[in-house]
Amino acid sequence: MRTTIRTIFSALALLTAGAALAAQEAKKQFQPGDVIRLEIEGDTVLSGTHTVGPGPALTLPVIGAIPLTGVPRTGIEAHLRQQLAKYLKDPVIHAQSLIRLSIVGEVARPGIYAVPTDLVLADALMLAGGPTQAAQFAATRIERGRGQVVGGDRLQQALAGGLTVDDLNLRAGDRIYVPPGVRRDPEAKWRIAGLVVTAAATVFTIIRLSKP
Repeated sequence: MRTTIRTIFSALALLTAGAALAAQEAKKQFQPGDVIRLEIEGDTVLSGTHTVGPGPALTLPVIGAIPLTGVPRTGIEAHLRQQLAKYLKDPVIHAQSLIRLSIVGEVARPGIYAVPTDLVLADALMLAGGPTQAAQFAATRIERGRGQVVGGDRLQQALAGGLTVDDLNLRAGDRIYVPPGVRRDPEAKWRIAGLVVTAAATVFTIIRLSKP
């Protein structure tokens, strides 16, 4: 009986782990808004930068829509080579998946960048010139819509561990936000001291004037 229960629990654990892995891999598949940079040697019609549309699918001139359902971002070159072989003879293909990320806040060159999905996140930050001296880098976070995808210690570990954009399951439109640190005014204490002295002098003057 105990052996049977142990076997059932082991099977459930395997199913749960398998489902979690499948969900993780699904996040790394193409979504509308992703970008594919395609280069076909000797072809100027199909070569170029294309945006993934609903489906998800890649729509190319003349050929039409190529379904991308279930295709991992890292497998796009092999997939397109197989699909385009139906229309082209022995095509020599180079393909790379990209996503557009906003890198904003205290970075040298804030803006929207199309970055390879296999790019290390720290290198993505360097595309924007890296954090400025005023940045509170430890508080960097990745946002999606009005929510936060990852931040704090987990993001710092991802940066230190060399995780890629794909490893973090980022999507087109996500924002990497580097917040400003607390700005300290080196002259503030002298201004405060000046105010104290001025206030004291004013009080002393009032006391003198009030005496008969």
